[in-house]
Amino acid sequence: MSSEKNIQNVADTTARAENAPALVKKIGRTTYIVRIHFSETSTETMSDKIKRMLKNEIQQMG
Repeated sequence: MSSEKNIQNVADTTARAENAPALVKKIGRTTYIVRIHFSETSTETMSDKIKRMLKNEIQQMG
């Protein structure tokens, strides 16, 4: 990938992250900002994702 495209991808990602909803939690003198974002190209539903994560967790336990 050319450096110009890479720079543009970083700029696009940064812009989306800044516009994404955020959870803000202050613990002591530290403020944590967690931005929420979802893939725009994903074909997996939230239900599918949860099922996949649970299946992986069960496999790791066994």
